Amino acid sequence: MNDVYDSNILSWSEQQAELLRRRAADALDWDHVAEEIEDLGRSELRAAESHLVQARSHDLKAMGWPESREVPHWRAEARMQRDDARVSFMVSMRQRIDVGKLWRRALKGPPDTIDERSSLPESCPVMLDDMLKEER
Repeated sequence: MNDVYDSNILSWSEQQAELLRRRAADALDWDHVAEEIEDLGRSELRAAESHLVQARSHDLKAMGWPESREVPHWRAEARMQRDDARVSFMVSMRQRIDVGKLWRRALKGPPDTIDERSSLPESCPVMLDDMLKEER
């Protein structure tokens, strides 16, 4: 079973799903099933976090270059990323998302030549609920 897992994860996942459906517990590749289930959860968390970082990064560009003609585009991109974050977000993720860490990642996005870099907050000015709030 490990050979299939290592060489063709898609086939492995399909085989494991079929075995689960037939309740063939003795044939299941339990170690890899557990690993894949854990990875799935972490992947979902990373997706939500990534969308939030991208949203904040676009917000930062709009704050840093308030006179740029790109501001409407950046704000639209930020809205779309927040929308994608809402789709990816599950309540169980709340305790695992570190808003401060996401903010520090987002701060790495804007170029050093930003007009208003000194005015960008060092810490995240909004809470997770604000980031996930439905926009109009």
